[in-house]
Amino acid sequence: MIRAEGVCKSFDKKEVLTDIDAVFEPGKVNLIIGKSGSGKTVLLKSLIGLHAIDKGKIFYNDRDITAMNNKQLKEVRKELGVVFQGGALFDSLSVLENVKFPLNLFSSMTEKEKTERAIFCLNRVNLNNVENLYPAEISGGMKNRVAIARAIVLQPKYLFCDEPNSGLDPLTSIVIDNLLHELTHEYDMTTVINTHDMNSVFEIGEKVLFIHEGHKEWEGSNEEIMYTNNKALNEFLFSSKLNRMVREKLGKKG
Repeated sequence: MIRAEGVCKSFDKKEVLTDIDAVFEPGKVNLIIGKSGSGKTVLLKSLIGLHAIDKGKIFYNDRDITAMNNKQLKEVRKELGVVFQGGALFDSLSVLENVKFPLNLFSSMTEKEKTERAIFCLNRVNLNNVENLYPAEISGGMKNRVAIARAIVLQPKYLFCDEPNSGLDPLTSIVIDNLLHELTHEYDMTTVINTHDMNSVFEIGEKVLFIHEGHKEWEGSNEEIMYTNNKALNEFLFSSKLNRMVREKLGKKG
Protein backbone atom coordinates (compact mmCIF):
# COMPACT_ATOMS: atom_id res chain seq x y z
CA MET A 1 0.00 0.00 0.00
CA ILE A 2 1.07 3.57 -0.72
CA ARG A 3 -0.37 6.45 1.27
CA ALA A 4 -0.02 10.16 0.51
CA GLU A 5 -0.81 12.65 3.26
CA GLY A 6 -1.15 16.39 2.62
CA VAL A 7 1.22 16.35 -0.36
CA CYS A 8 2.10 19.78 -1.76
CA LYS A 9 4.51 20.58 -4.58
CA SER A 10 5.46 23.86 -6.26
CA PHE A 11 7.66 24.86 -9.19
CA ASP A 12 8.91 28.44 -9.46
CA LYS A 13 6.54 29.49 -6.65
CA LYS A 14 3.54 28.08 -8.53
CA GLU A 15 1.75 25.38 -6.55
CA VAL A 16 1.14 22.31 -8.73
CA LEU A 17 -0.19 19.96 -6.04
CA THR A 18 -2.22 21.15 -3.06
CA ASP A 19 -2.84 19.04 0.03
CA ILE A 20 -3.28 15.69 -1.74
CA ASP A 21 -4.46 12.78 0.42
CA ALA A 22 -4.71 9.38 -1.28
CA VAL A 23 -4.38 5.67 -0.66
CA PHE A 24 -3.24 3.28 -3.40
CA GLU A 25 -4.18 -0.28 -2.55
CA PRO A 26 -2.26 -3.52 -3.19
CA GLY A 27 -3.72 -6.04 -5.61
CA LYS A 28 -5.65 -3.31 -7.40
CA VAL A 29 -5.13 -1.17 -10.48
CA ASN A 30 -5.04 2.40 -9.14
CA LEU A 31 -5.47 5.09 -11.81
CA ILE A 32 -4.56 8.77 -11.63
CA ILE A 33 -6.51 10.78 -14.21
CA GLY A 34 -6.84 14.44 -15.11
CA LYS A 35 -6.38 16.81 -18.01
CA SER A 36 -2.94 17.97 -19.16
CA GLY A 37 -1.41 20.32 -16.62
CA SER A 38 -3.60 19.09 -13.77
CA GLY A 39 -0.65 17.81 -11.74
CA LYS A 40 -1.15 14.07 -12.17
CA THR A 41 2.32 13.42 -13.62
CA VAL A 42 3.91 15.47 -10.83
CA LEU A 43 1.98 13.36 -8.32
CA LEU A 44 3.16 10.11 -9.92
CA LYS A 45 6.79 11.26 -9.91
CA SER A 46 6.43 12.44 -6.31
CA LEU A 47 5.13 9.01 -5.29
CA ILE A 48 8.16 7.39 -6.93
CA GLY A 49 10.50 9.86 -5.22
CA LEU A 50 11.67 11.56 -8.43
CA HIS A 51 10.28 14.87 -7.13
CA ALA A 52 10.96 16.01 -3.59
CA ILE A 53 7.68 17.33 -2.18
CA ASP A 54 7.46 20.64 -0.34
CA LYS A 55 5.05 19.49 2.33
CA GLY A 56 3.34 16.28 3.44
CA LYS A 57 4.36 12.64 3.67
CA ILE A 58 4.40 9.58 1.43
CA PHE A 59 4.33 6.14 3.02
CA TYR A 60 5.15 2.76 1.50
CA ASN A 61 3.24 0.66 4.01
CA ASP A 62 4.60 2.21 7.23
CA ARG A 63 7.82 3.64 5.74
CA ASP A 64 7.91 7.41 5.19
CA ILE A 65 10.03 7.88 2.05
CA THR A 66 10.02 11.66 2.48
CA ALA A 67 12.18 11.21 5.60
CA MET A 68 14.70 8.87 3.95
CA ASN A 69 18.25 9.60 2.84
CA ASN A 70 19.54 8.54 -0.59
CA LYS A 71 20.86 5.19 0.66
CA GLN A 72 17.49 4.30 2.22
CA LEU A 73 15.62 5.44 -0.90
CA LYS A 74 17.83 3.24 -3.06
CA GLU A 75 16.78 0.21 -1.01
CA VAL A 76 13.10 1.08 -1.42
CA ARG A 77 13.54 1.54 -5.17
CA LYS A 78 14.55 -2.11 -5.45
CA GLU A 79 10.87 -2.82 -4.72
CA LEU A 80 9.66 -0.55 -7.54
CA GLY A 81 8.99 -1.25 -11.19
CA VAL A 82 8.47 1.73 -13.51
CA VAL A 83 7.07 1.88 -17.05
CA PHE A 84 7.90 5.26 -18.53
CA GLN A 85 5.88 6.89 -21.30
CA GLY A 86 6.75 5.36 -24.67
CA GLY A 87 8.62 2.52 -22.97
CA ALA A 88 11.91 4.47 -22.71
CA LEU A 89 13.97 1.52 -23.89
CA PHE A 90 17.69 1.85 -24.56
CA ASP A 91 18.03 1.91 -28.36
CA SER A 92 21.59 0.57 -28.28
CA LEU A 93 20.63 -2.48 -26.20
CA SER A 94 18.83 -5.58 -27.39
CA VAL A 95 15.42 -6.49 -25.98
CA LEU A 96 17.09 -9.03 -23.68
CA GLU A 97 19.68 -6.52 -22.48
CA ASN A 98 16.95 -3.96 -21.81
CA VAL A 99 15.03 -6.39 -19.59
CA LYS A 100 18.23 -7.48 -17.80
CA PHE A 101 19.21 -3.88 -17.05
CA PRO A 102 17.62 -3.68 -13.55
CA LEU A 103 19.11 -7.06 -12.69
CA ASN A 104 22.56 -5.75 -13.56
CA LEU A 105 22.01 -2.83 -11.19
CA PHE A 106 20.32 -4.47 -8.23
CA SER A 107 20.71 -8.27 -8.25
CA SER A 108 23.51 -10.67 -7.44
CA MET A 109 22.35 -13.28 -9.96
CA THR A 110 24.73 -15.03 -12.31
CA GLU A 111 24.54 -14.13 -16.01
CA LYS A 112 22.72 -17.38 -16.69
CA GLU A 113 20.15 -16.63 -13.98
CA LYS A 114 19.66 -13.07 -15.27
CA THR A 115 19.06 -14.34 -18.80
CA GLU A 116 16.60 -16.98 -17.61
CA ARG A 117 14.69 -14.45 -15.50
CA ALA A 118 14.57 -11.90 -18.36
CA ILE A 119 13.28 -14.47 -20.87
CA PHE A 120 10.69 -15.66 -18.32
CA CYS A 121 9.39 -12.08 -18.00
CA LEU A 122 9.33 -11.61 -21.77
CA ASN A 123 7.32 -14.80 -22.13
CA ARG A 124 4.97 -13.62 -19.36
CA VAL A 125 4.08 -10.54 -21.40
CA ASN A 126 3.54 -12.77 -24.44
CA LEU A 127 6.77 -11.97 -26.24
CA ASN A 128 8.62 -15.00 -27.59
CA ASN A 129 11.83 -15.19 -29.64
CA VAL A 130 12.37 -11.42 -29.64
CA GLU A 131 15.25 -11.22 -27.17
CA ASN A 132 17.89 -10.61 -29.84
CA LEU A 133 15.96 -7.85 -31.61
CA TYR A 134 16.53 -4.14 -30.97
CA PRO A 135 13.86 -1.53 -30.11
CA ALA A 136 13.95 -0.11 -33.63
CA GLU A 137 12.93 -3.54 -34.96
CA ILE A 138 9.73 -3.98 -32.93
CA SER A 139 6.33 -2.25 -32.85
CA GLY A 140 5.13 0.33 -30.33
CA GLY A 141 2.94 -2.19 -28.53
CA MET A 142 5.84 -4.64 -28.31
CA LYS A 143 8.09 -1.89 -26.92
CA ASN A 144 5.58 -1.25 -24.17
CA ARG A 145 5.42 -4.94 -23.34
CA VAL A 146 9.23 -5.07 -23.18
CA ALA A 147 9.07 -2.10 -20.80
CA ILE A 148 6.55 -3.97 -18.64
CA ALA A 149 8.78 -7.07 -18.65
CA ARG A 150 11.70 -4.89 -17.52
CA ALA A 151 9.53 -3.33 -14.81
CA ILE A 152 8.55 -6.72 -13.30
CA VAL A 153 11.92 -8.43 -13.64
CA LEU A 154 12.84 -7.67 -10.00
CA GLN A 155 9.44 -8.91 -8.79
CA PRO A 156 8.39 -5.48 -7.49
CA LYS A 157 5.84 -4.80 -4.78
CA TYR A 158 4.95 -1.51 -6.46
CA LEU A 159 4.43 -0.87 -10.19
CA PHE A 160 4.19 2.63 -11.66
CA CYS A 161 3.17 3.34 -15.26
CA ASP A 162 3.18 6.73 -16.98
CA GLU A 163 0.73 6.76 -19.91
CA PRO A 164 1.38 3.10 -20.91
CA ASN A 165 -1.07 3.38 -23.84
CA SER A 166 0.27 6.62 -25.26
CA GLY A 167 0.50 6.47 -29.06
CA LEU A 168 -1.00 2.99 -29.33
CA ASP A 169 -4.02 1.92 -31.36
CA PRO A 170 -7.19 0.96 -29.41
CA LEU A 171 -6.75 -2.81 -29.75
CA THR A 172 -3.13 -2.73 -28.60
CA SER A 173 -4.14 -0.47 -25.70
CA ILE A 174 -6.64 -3.10 -24.56
CA VAL A 175 -3.89 -5.76 -24.67
CA ILE A 176 -1.65 -3.57 -22.47
CA ASP A 177 -4.52 -2.82 -20.05
CA ASN A 178 -5.41 -6.49 -19.68
CA LEU A 179 -1.78 -7.41 -19.14
CA LEU A 180 -1.30 -4.80 -16.39
CA HIS A 181 -4.52 -5.93 -14.72
CA GLU A 182 -3.46 -9.59 -14.83
CA LEU A 183 0.03 -8.88 -13.46
CA THR A 184 -1.34 -6.70 -10.66
CA HIS A 185 -3.57 -9.49 -9.39
CA GLU A 186 -1.10 -12.28 -10.11
CA TYR A 187 1.71 -10.67 -8.08
CA ASP A 188 -0.50 -8.69 -5.64
CA MET A 189 1.31 -5.47 -6.59
CA THR A 190 0.29 -1.93 -5.76
CA THR A 191 -0.09 -0.65 -9.32
CA VAL A 192 -0.40 3.09 -9.99
CA ILE A 193 -1.09 4.20 -13.56
CA ASN A 194 -1.18 7.75 -14.86
CA THR A 195 -3.48 7.82 -17.91
CA HIS A 196 -5.61 9.82 -20.33
CA ASP A 197 -7.18 6.67 -21.77
CA MET A 198 -10.89 6.59 -20.94
CA ASN A 199 -11.14 2.94 -21.94
CA SER A 200 -8.56 2.15 -19.24
CA VAL A 201 -10.65 4.04 -16.70
CA PHE A 202 -13.82 2.09 -17.47
CA GLU A 203 -12.15 -1.32 -17.97
CA ILE A 204 -9.42 -1.62 -15.31
CA GLY A 205 -9.88 1.35 -12.97
CA GLU A 206 -10.52 -0.50 -9.72
CA LYS A 207 -9.52 2.68 -7.86
CA VAL A 208 -9.58 6.04 -9.67
CA LEU A 209 -8.15 9.35 -8.42
CA PHE A 210 -9.14 12.47 -10.38
CA ILE A 211 -6.77 15.43 -10.08
CA HIS A 212 -8.14 18.83 -11.10
CA GLU A 213 -6.03 21.99 -10.99
CA GLY A 214 -3.67 20.43 -8.47
CA HIS A 215 -6.39 19.25 -6.07
CA LYS A 216 -7.92 15.85 -5.43
CA GLU A 217 -11.34 16.43 -6.95
CA TRP A 218 -12.81 12.92 -6.78
CA GLU A 219 -11.95 9.30 -6.02
CA GLY A 220 -13.85 6.07 -6.39
CA SER A 221 -14.13 2.99 -8.62
CA ASN A 222 -14.79 2.58 -12.34
CA GLU A 223 -18.32 1.46 -11.42
CA GLU A 224 -19.04 4.61 -9.42
CA ILE A 225 -17.47 6.98 -11.92
CA MET A 226 -20.22 6.53 -14.51
CA TYR A 227 -22.80 7.98 -12.14
CA THR A 228 -20.89 10.81 -10.48
CA ASN A 229 -22.39 14.29 -10.26
CA ASN A 230 -18.98 15.97 -10.03
CA LYS A 231 -19.06 18.68 -12.70
CA ALA A 232 -15.30 18.86 -13.39
CA LEU A 233 -15.03 15.07 -13.64
CA ASN A 234 -18.02 14.80 -15.96
CA GLU A 235 -16.58 17.47 -18.25
CA PHE A 236 -13.32 15.53 -18.39
CA LEU A 237 -14.82 12.07 -18.86
CA PHE A 238 -17.67 12.85 -21.22
CA SER A 239 -16.10 15.50 -23.43
CA SER A 240 -16.45 13.17 -26.43
CA LYS A 241 -19.80 12.44 -28.06
CA LEU A 242 -19.20 8.67 -27.87
CA ASN A 243 -18.60 8.70 -24.12
CA ARG A 244 -21.71 10.82 -23.60
CA MET A 245 -23.79 8.33 -25.61
CA VAL A 246 -22.44 5.41 -23.56
CA ARG A 247 -23.33 7.18 -20.33
CA GLU A 248 -26.83 8.01 -21.53
CA LYS A 249 -27.47 4.37 -22.48
CA LEU A 250 -26.21 3.13 -19.12
CA GLY A 251 -28.38 5.71 -17.39
CA LYS A 252 -31.46 4.45 -19.22
CA LYS A 253 -30.66 0.84 -18.26
CA GLY A 254 -30.29 1.88 -14.62
